Amino acid sequence: QVQLVESGGGLVQPGGSLRLSCAASGTIYSRNLMGWFRQAPGKQRELVALMFSGGNTDYANSVKGRFIISRDSAKNTLTLQMNSLTPEDTAVYFCNVKTWTVINTLQDYWGQGTQVTVSS
Repeated sequence: QVQLVESGGGLVQPGGSLRLSCAASGTIYSRNLMGWFRQAPGKQRELVALMFSGGNTDYANSVKGRFIISRDSAKNTLTLQMNSLTPEDTAVYFCNVKTWTVINTLQDYWGQGTQVTVSS
């Protein structure tokens, strides 16, 4: 089992920055994929950023050049630095961990979400 706890959401003005953190506890196997998703009111949950276990990253086109995903493996913490925020970034942000066991079984975990509101 893996528990994920997000923090760092809040209200920010357009053009501002926020830093989200996701603290993971439990067993995350060496083959894993960690990421951030978001869900705005009335919309489907969408991918924001991914970090592969090898260190590669991937971003949604809408956040490329503005958001940075990073990971502290020693602390099992995933971070999303969000810059140049716009009202379109307003959503609940979720941390996600996918990990494959030694027998290749996928385990998929979600945090409870943290609200990000961009408004003047």
